[in-house]
Amino acid sequence: MAIDPLSNARSERRWAFAMVGAAMMMLFAIVWASLSPHMNPPSNIENVDPNTLHIAGEFTEDNLGTQVDAKGRVTTRIVTSQFSFAPECVVVPQDMQVTFRFVSPDVIHGLLVVGTNINTMVVPGYVSQVHTMFDKPGDMLMPCHEFCGLGHSQMVAHVRVVPIADFKPDENGRVACAEH
Repeated sequence: MAIDPLSNARSERRWAFAMVGAAMMMLFAIVWASLSPHMNPPSNIENVDPNTLHIAGEFTEDNLGTQVDAKGRVTTRIVTSQFSFAPECVVVPQDMQVTFRFVSPDVIHGLLVVGTNINTMVVPGYVSQVHTMFDKPGDMLMPCHEFCGLGHSQMVAHVRVVPIADFKPDENGRVACAEH
């Protein structure tokens, strides 16, 4: 059985075109992903100055933790920094919509609340925002899952979910973990 050199050349040419086409599609996908305006930090594009976030504005020490506004919306603000969360414990109500807002003054952190849909990256210069509702009470761990330095393994906070009847904001609308 003789091999037809013309048939072999056509087959090679078809494979060459297929490989060039595949390479072009991959190049297009890479260029599109790098230039697409839809590529942004988690949730929304909201900037914050990492150098001054502790001094003024939403993320000063007095504003951290869980707060209920005049319309009844529950917001929890947390600062993630090497190698801690501020505050280390937050209280949230069961069966109510809660908005978590995270910032970082130093490096990229990643966090999740074990057993929930909260899993986000916290990038310096941006506010990461997550909306959720907790369906059962209890203490949940919130570890950092993005390596942020040598103390990373000790970077853990707690989210305490309490029944709505036990969720009692003070006169300023604030709720904090009880000191033990």
